[in-house]
Amino acid sequence: MRLQAIILTSVLAISGQALAGDAGAGRSAFAAKGCIGCHGAGGVSVVPAYPSLKGQTEAFVKESLTNFRNGKRQNPTMNAMAAGLKDADIENLAAYIGSLR
Repeated sequence: MRLQAIILTSVLAISGQALAGDAGAGRSAFAAKGCIGCHGAGGVSVVPAYPSLKGQTEAFVKESLTNFRNGKRQNPTMNAMAAGLKDADIENLAAYIGSLR
């Protein structure tokens, strides 16, 4: 029984790592996908109409991008931007934005 618990814990730990985003890839995507145009370099917007992302948690960014992608959260610009994001893109962007402190 103890061995099964150790194996299960190990599998869950490895699975969690596999789902973790890559902040370096997220930084590249932030520029390549145009996020920087509205949300600014380093996630600090210079236009009051667009929110700064610096200081947002990784979990918040994942949830927000997922909700923009599936239409649960409405904003025409963000719905269009998020529509083409894959799960890995969202993970990576969230990891990068979550690292901005």
